[in-house]
Amino acid sequence: MPEAPITTIGIVRAPIPPSAVEVELPNGKIVAGHLPKRLAALDTQLSDGVRVHLEMTPYDFEKARIVGIVPDA
Repeated sequence: MPEAPITTIGIVRAPIPPSAVEVELPNGKIVAGHLPKRLAALDTQLSDGVRVHLEMTPYDFEKARIVGIVPDA
């Protein structure tokens, strides 16, 4: 049975061409965040300082899937 993804919130720091962004995790680690194809329209909203919801596999802590944008409070 596959392991459940790790979910967290990160802050977008910089673009990584061609289709990823650097995301800072709450512990200060920087990972490469990417959007799944179904959320490709969010690409224009990923600018520096935007908070995003992330999913990470327990096997690779260098990459994360961006699954949404955290709304401003």
